[in-house]
Amino acid sequence: MIIEKVASQLEALGNPSRLNIYRTLVRAGRDGIAVGHLQERVGIPASTLSHHLKRLVEAGLASQERQATTLICRADYPTMRSLIGFLVDECCADQKCCGEQKEEVA
Repeated sequence: MIIEKVASQLEALGNPSRLNIYRTLVRAGRDGIAVGHLQERVGIPASTLSHHLKRLVEAGLASQERQATTLICRADYPTMRSLIGFLVDECCADQKCCGEQKEEVA
């Protein structure tokens, strides 16, 4: 994965409002969620939501699809998995993994 792309995605998720929106999209599943329902769930003005959704779409983390008069928003799960994989793929590559260390009893 290209480091600049990862950085852009992490930057997009670094905003608390966008992170909340993204988590709501992830919870909505593959069917997505209508933008009006998304707005109700996250409780922010439509113009602000539109701004944040645009940033998530630009980062490749979400998509939008018009169905008649309804705009459906979806998390891009392959991109999400790729980002998570990038973050954990080399976990503890240079030493024993933290999860393998024995816990010390105090």
